[in-house]
Amino acid sequence: MAFETKKLNPWYWIHQILPRTLFARSLLIIVVPVLLLQIVVMSVFVDNHWRKITSRLAFGVAGEIAIIAEEIESGASEDRLMALSNYAAKSLDLLVTFEPGRRLQPGVITQGTWEPFTARALSKALDEQVRRPYSLSISPDDDWVNIGIQLDDGVLRVLALERRLFSSSAYIFLLWLGGSSIILFTIAVVFMRNQIRPIRKLSLAAERMGTGREILSFKPEGAREVRQAGRAFLEMHERITRQVEQRTTMLAGISHDLRTPLTRLKLGLSFLGEGDDISALKQDVTDMERMIESYLDFVRGEGKEPASEFNLSDLLDKLVDAVKRHGTDISLQKYSTDILITGRPLALERCLSNVIGNAEKFAKKISVSIEQKDNRLHILVDDDGPGMDEDMYEEVFKPFFRIDSSRNVSTGGVGLGLSIALDVIHAHGGDIKLGKSPLGGLRAEITLPI
Repeated sequence: MAFETKKLNPWYWIHQILPRTLFARSLLIIVVPVLLLQIVVMSVFVDNHWRKITSRLAFGVAGEIAIIAEEIESGASEDRLMALSNYAAKSLDLLVTFEPGRRLQPGVITQGTWEPFTARALSKALDEQVRRPYSLSISPDDDWVNIGIQLDDGVLRVLALERRLFSSSAYIFLLWLGGSSIILFTIAVVFMRNQIRPIRKLSLAAERMGTGREILSFKPEGAREVRQAGRAFLEMHERITRQVEQRTTMLAGISHDLRTPLTRLKLGLSFLGEGDDISALKQDVTDMERMIESYLDFVRGEGKEPASEFNLSDLLDKLVDAVKRHGTDISLQKYSTDILITGRPLALERCLSNVIGNAEKFAKKISVSIEQKDNRLHILVDDDGPGMDEDMYEEVFKPFFRIDSSRNVSTGGVGLGLSIALDVIHAHGGDIKLGKSPLGGLRAEITLPI
């Protein structure tokens, strides 16, 4: 219902029609006003210039034909008629003949683009000045306009050169208008490409930074605002890199400082023998070591692992076989035995292991499938566990977030598994979404670009 209401909004259809890229929209901003201007200019030209000139030319030709018709009907001799014909051919570009006793079939025959305008103007002039039945034939393939006038004793046939009725300024104007538009459009395309190129470079640099890859030879360029954005991006990248390096150095120190006393505690407890209290203390030390490792895994992110091409199918086989050895019912469906992608294999293995391991903790049956759609890989992990409320789908990706105790009592986790998985997938340009599974439990859908 909401979608139907949305379709009634005119802005929805405008948004659907508009191009998606900045380059295309910028060209549209330039082209649309130029086209509108050309339409207005053409309308003014056709109405005020070309139409008036054509009417005046037609008025002159009709007046000459009216004079010749009056001369013939006044009883001009053959010698006089011959003299008129010679004069019209020599000075007026009119071929005049008289066909005694013939009857005329009135009508107007036109072909072409501009010829109908000329025919209308000439017809109006003949009606006003000649005031006799007439026939008219104009074709773009013929340089002559065939005009027939019905007189009392026969038909006056006049062939007029087309240039007597048509102004070539129309073609010249259209050629000038079209040529200048093509030149301006070409300049606009070149100019806009040069303006868009720095923005594309900035976008690629931001994408490389977002996926953890090194930014190669990025230099702010282009318009002042684009250069400002580029410099701000480089400063941001430098600050983030420095903070990550400081965090890594600090965590290395924390790891050493915390593990040293824990090692001494474990060593001291090993000399105390066996007992319930001693076992509880040993378990506490083990839990502390495990939590410290989880914290360090979360803040370490992907570390310094380089990106490389690897077979994702083999990685999934390895993870599924490991779960099968635990006695869990798990199946794997994939569209190919060779699914080559470029990424950080150890980081992706940790991510997929966390997602599949999370399903293993709360389900008896797991289904893993992978498919390709629209140049993206979709990895689906379904389970038949208790699932969770929909309002928790986003919350579980927050660091240290734990759901109710019924789902976490036996896990011993610290709420970082899905957070680590989300960070890894985002670093690879993908995403993770949770939803209801066909098996009745939870579905985790991981998308990765190819």
